[in-house]
Amino acid sequence: MHSTENIASPKPPLNAMTRCMLTGVRIVVGWHFLYEGLAKLFTANWSSAGFLKQSDWLLADMFHWIVDNPAVLQAVDLLNMWGLILIGLALFIGLFTRIASVAGIILLALYYMASPAIIGGPGENIGGAHFLIVNVNIIEIMTLGLLLFIPKRVFYSIDGLIACIKERKRIAPESRNETRRSFLKDLAALPILGGFAYTLTRKKPWESFEEKTLADKIANVSAVSGASPIAASAPTLKDLKAKAPAGKIGNLNISRLICGGNLISTFAHSRDLIYVSGLLKTYFTDEKVLETLYMCESCGVNTAILRVDEHTLRIINKYKKLGGKMQWIAQCKIHGKDGNTDFNRAIDNGAVGAFVHGGVADSFVAKGKIDKLGAAVAYMKKNNLVAGIGGHMLQVPIACEKAGLDNDFYMKTLNSGNYWTAGPRLIKDSNWKPDPTKIVEPELAKSVKDNVWSTTPQQTVEFMKTVTKPWIAYKVLGAGAIHPRAGFQYAFESGADFACVGMFDFQIVEDCNILNEVLAKKLNRTRLWA
Repeated sequence: MHSTENIASPKPPLNAMTRCMLTGVRIVVGWHFLYEGLAKLFTANWSSAGFLKQSDWLLADMFHWIVDNPAVLQAVDLLNMWGLILIGLALFIGLFTRIASVAGIILLALYYMASPAIIGGPGENIGGAHFLIVNVNIIEIMTLGLLLFIPKRVFYSIDGLIACIKERKRIAPESRNETRRSFLKDLAALPILGGFAYTLTRKKPWESFEEKTLADKIANVSAVSGASPIAASAPTLKDLKAKAPAGKIGNLNISRLICGGNLISTFAHSRDLIYVSGLLKTYFTDEKVLETLYMCESCGVNTAILRVDEHTLRIINKYKKLGGKMQWIAQCKIHGKDGNTDFNRAIDNGAVGAFVHGGVADSFVAKGKIDKLGAAVAYMKKNNLVAGIGGHMLQVPIACEKAGLDNDFYMKTLNSGNYWTAGPRLIKDSNWKPDPTKIVEPELAKSVKDNVWSTTPQQTVEFMKTVTKPWIAYKVLGAGAIHPRAGFQYAFESGADFACVGMFDFQIVEDCNILNEVLAKKLNRTRLWA
């Protein structure tokens, strides 16, 4: 006869409610890990490159080395996403809880070192939330530390279930009822896991149609550069064929492809696509802007044209503080007591160049205030900025050249007008002459809407042949209405020296590859390169 003394299943030292709460903590932390891993796994071309590149604290050199080595980065990305999934699953169901807790602490510590919540650190402000020292990584590290040292039998878990099975084999039959109850309670996490899994499968159908469309290999044209959705298999850095070539403006070495700032500023000339600006505000978080700029760096795009509003200046300074190397040319309006407010802000925040905003220059030329543009150019050059003048209308460079202004470059719109959606009414009359007293010709007024088109492309090309100053063409892709291959071909064959293009992070590699292909061809170009 078996003795039951001292061999009955020991009761956990905590009451049922406390056990339930601690089990709940383990489950929700596990679900957070699991979902983060699954989200990365099912996000096409997900990479930790942008996150690691912005590191400037402990182990920053190692993180940057990982980004600079594609094979290592790919291995790290795989370890990251599968580590999150396995740790999350183990914590969720309570299997190998202590091993999972240790692995989770190590992973979270690496996250924190890459993005610390310290003053000026990249993790101080994430997704609009502000942190100081303590962020979600620290909270979960402390939570996992607690889970690590709590006895296994305190939780309802698979670990507890295994322990129950082992105990049932060695205790007296009359003492098994209590162990059976513990056995059933340890299964509690399984229905919860099922509930989460059901919720996830309910969510996926809402995304599946879009994801299947995005993943369709036939639909390989970007939604912002054509009528079809972007392919999920967008090129990554390993697909980069060559870095963007460069030219000269003044004493500056400028990449032929310049990163435009409208998208970064969450502002879009979106033609009749009225929903685009709202989407940009959601997509271009600080982290995404930094990732985009770092991607430009890696592709040889060494210059961005950006505004001087508070939002942009804040990101520029954050980027510079994190070691960003891209140079920027400031888009400036003429306002304030002396008209130099924007130029001064550009100077104070490290701009290498500036230009008068196209709309402002259009207006000044129409009002006969060419002297204002001349004063702006003189002020920029006095402060060691390469000085430019923008313009949507052909009247601007014509008037500036006639007045003999000493600007270093022009920003002038140029594209073929071959739009797939609402586009401009082009002036095709070869005898047409621009009227310097009018910003927009009357017959074109209805076509402007919220965009300022390149309404005189052929006339612009003919006039710019007579201009020796460098020419940065913008509106080259018509806010996504023209494919980069056609847009770049037209701009550079027509005499532009540089193309300023707004780019999403997933478009930069492809745009650089297309640029190099276009420039490698024998272009029918009659204007000398700058």
